[in-house]
Amino acid sequence: MKSSAALFALAIGAFAIGTTEFSPMGLLPVIADGVQVSIPTAGMLVSAYAVGVMVGAPVMTLLLSRFGKRSALMTLMLIFTLGNLLSAMAPGYVTLLLSRLVTSLNHGAFFGIGAVVAASVVPKDKQASAIAAMFMGLTIANIGGVPVATWIGQQVGWRLAFGGTAVLGLITMAALWLALPKGLPGQRPDVRRELKVLTRPEVLLAMGTTVLGAGAMFTLYTYVAPVLAEITQASPGFVALALVLIGIGFTLGNSLGGRLADWSLDGATKLILAALAVTMALLPWLLSTHLGAAIGLVVWGAAAFGIVPPVQMRVMQAAAQAPGLASSVNVGAFNLGNALGAALGGAVISQGLGYAAVPLAGAALAAGGLVLVWLGSAGRRPAASTPSL
Repeated sequence: MKSSAALFALAIGAFAIGTTEFSPMGLLPVIADGVQVSIPTAGMLVSAYAVGVMVGAPVMTLLLSRFGKRSALMTLMLIFTLGNLLSAMAPGYVTLLLSRLVTSLNHGAFFGIGAVVAASVVPKDKQASAIAAMFMGLTIANIGGVPVATWIGQQVGWRLAFGGTAVLGLITMAALWLALPKGLPGQRPDVRRELKVLTRPEVLLAMGTTVLGAGAMFTLYTYVAPVLAEITQASPGFVALALVLIGIGFTLGNSLGGRLADWSLDGATKLILAALAVTMALLPWLLSTHLGAAIGLVVWGAAAFGIVPPVQMRVMQAAAQAPGLASSVNVGAFNLGNALGAALGGAVISQGLGYAAVPLAGAALAAGGLVLVWLGSAGRRPAASTPSL
């Protein structure tokens, strides 16, 4: 299997998943109006998706692990496609919520299995960078897919945005079929042994760091459109531009995070979480002008997504005896953080604390993640090498 072809196919899938996961953030006011609910209530679509990822990640990974990796990944993208079609046809809020749950079932297992595939096709000292290459599709989605979906949703309708995203699922299935050989083996999992690995303190601390890092990101990202409208007085056009800038930041941070993680997992995680906390603390001031918002969102995006490769590798390294399940569950942990962040941001708004308090709440979560990294470092010796996957 050529590593470049495999990573490219995985990145296409990540692009599709990123588009459907993140486009509701820019469309939140439009969707809220379309299904006649408040913005905080519409924000629960983000939380519902995240909950589905958390539940689906271990269940789908264990169900599909007995099949070849190509078959498993293609099956997951079929679920993705059906979920987006259901979202496009949803007649109301409840059915849209349920459709988003269906869509989310593929997410954790796709990235979990995909991360193992990505890490297995490169040398050990490049594994974090290989995972970052897969996640690059997710970040590029925020430059291309999400802004396009947002524009379509604002100009034509949010249903068409979901329908268009379903087409990306079909393209991904074709790419996976072409790039991954049929013979990639699967095996029946030892469920009890693999679940026991996940209960180790070092694994739980690593996943806790993931939760707080992702929570910091989604505290703001879920409500970025109304935050910009309120603080920056941003037009819909500037909101679309801001999403592109955030995507650029995500892409830069993802690449940098992979390189830093290949250098030092602990060092990269500490450095990026500290940068995220500081940046979010400064955002209420930066968002007061359009120029400040543009600069601040790029830097914030870089810090927010730069954490992804190191925390993913930390969990895979800590759970070396069950890397596939741990990788998938850690993607679920990302989405637990997403749900936590969305709920925290919504609570800040609902309690009348103001939109400027939203990034401050995220800064507190990032600081909490930094504390967990320090605790994890104090409780163990640095690992000698990256585990064999």
